[in-house]
Amino acid sequence: MQDLITRTKKFAVGCFRFCKTVPRSRELDAWVRQLIRSSSSVGANYRASQRAKSTADFINKLKIVEEEVDESAYWLELFMEVEKNDLDAVESLHKEAKELLAIIVASIKTARKNKDK
Repeated sequence: MQDLITRTKKFAVGCFRFCKTVPRSRELDAWVRQLIRSSSSVGANYRASQRAKSTADFINKLKIVEEEVDESAYWLELFMEVEKNDLDAVESLHKEAKELLAIIVASIKTARKNKDK
């Protein structure tokens, strides 16, 4: 649990730091705002899931995390297509997003299985 709290926070900070390196333009600013929102929401909603009131509430909160980390991966993919300056950082963040997504999906499946027992 603590490891994922730390990882999701580091992911948000990494996305924030990457966004600070993106050149300012009307077009890119929109994507920067979206990435900052979705990536920071990953950690915030994961933390909230740790205080869930029931298994159903826990699953619901993890579904939000799943959506937000997937959205973050999408914005990172767009940056990989158009912003070639800091490609290593974007690829690293995208890899982390995919790993977090896999962990969250597995956690949802486990929680559902345990709920049905």
